[in-house]
Amino acid sequence: MLLLVDLDGVVYRGPVPIAGMPELLTERVAAGDRVVYVTNNSRWHRSQYQATLRSMGAPVGEGMLVSSARATALALASRPRPPRRTLVLGGPGLVQELRDEGLRTVAPTPAGLGQEPDAVVVGVDFSLTYRRLSTTAAAVRSGALFVATNRDPVFPLPDQLAAGAGSIVAAVATAGGREPDEVIGKPEPGLFREAARSMGMPVEDAVVIGDGLGTDIAAAHRVGARSVLMLTGVTTQAQVDAAPPAARPTWIADGPTALARILEDAAAAS
Repeated sequence: MLLLVDLDGVVYRGPVPIAGMPELLTERVAAGDRVVYVTNNSRWHRSQYQATLRSMGAPVGEGMLVSSARATALALASRPRPPRRTLVLGGPGLVQELRDEGLRTVAPTPAGLGQEPDAVVVGVDFSLTYRRLSTTAAAVRSGALFVATNRDPVFPLPDQLAAGAGSIVAAVATAGGREPDEVIGKPEPGLFREAARSMGMPVEDAVVIGDGLGTDIAAAHRVGARSVLMLTGVTTQAQVDAAPPAARPTWIADGPTALARILEDAAAAS
């Protein structure tokens, strides 16, 4: 099977692995499953995600990770006319992913704005300040292409839900006077399609494992894939119960033990 696995709230919460999850993924790879990690989190470069997963004992290999930062860089670089300069409100990994594709980046500072960027990319920004936000909004108001890595309002840490990229995107949209021209991450289907393509497998045959009803599960529905909602992250059972049947996952798991049983049954039925 092809397993498309979210990171935050599924494999770990912040720096803390979810007990039993790295071991389960290792077992599934040994059994012949193909695993691709698909994350909306745009803060880090893909090499940093790989190092984190490796340190936790999770299986890692070439082509096994697709982040919204990487997908954003590929999307901008493949445009008929790639931007000349891109102002980035986001983490260092997002900046590096853009530069890896030959895109010139500027910081959300008065000096960066003075270089007249023709694109703005917004992701989660742990260095967010009033000035960085205001400068980014000014670039949006000037007519620059406005791209959001994702619209996740929150993401899970060990002890709380922290503000996600979507909260920052919303602030930029409000101050800039318009919504993003393009949103890259889940629930848009592009990340899942890219992940399946990297493995040479049909995306509709995948099993999506995620913690976001409005992101992971919604994207799974859009590509016609089965899905497992993990109750270890941002979505609660009460939210699932309140959702219309068409928005619910194929299965629900409260942890790796329940997920292991679901995947065994799914493999047997394949």
